[in-house]
Amino acid sequence: MANLSTTIIENVTLNGQKTKLVTNKTITDVNNIMHRSVKIPTSQNTTLVTFKTSEHTSDGAMDLEDIKYIRISNVSTAASSDCTLSLQVAGGELGTANMSASILLEQNKSFILGSVHDGISVGDTDATVITALTDLESIVAVSGAVQIILEIFIAQG
Repeated sequence: MANLSTTIIENVTLNGQKTKLVTNKTITDVNNIMHRSVKIPTSQNTTLVTFKTSEHTSDGAMDLEDIKYIRISNVSTAASSDCTLSLQVAGGELGTANMSASILLEQNKSFILGSVHDGISVGDTDATVITALTDLESIVAVSGAVQIILEIFIAQG
């Protein structure tokens, strides 16, 4: 087993005042990583990763209970290369996706997530705060007018 160390550094000078924030995190008991770059063709949806109860239940799936860290970075260099990440959410425990939430992933920005098991939920009734979390079933990238390049890094126990 290994430890994954991550560091986020934020530097800003505002009105002559310098601020530097450093956040270090160590994630223990990492047994496996997945690191790859994915080209998302123009105007296409591409499944980046699927989470299931076990790797053998679906082609290319990762065990959702073992996920410790996910980073998806938009490393595209073309102009107007923002994309949408669609988080496919299972409404029931260990189920298939029946809900989704989408976020914008701008060029040269990253999306970071921890656990996907009992780690997310969505709702559309009166913007009520939801504390009963379920599972993330998959992450889908949606490109726009240009090809997108995403870097994906996932650590699992």
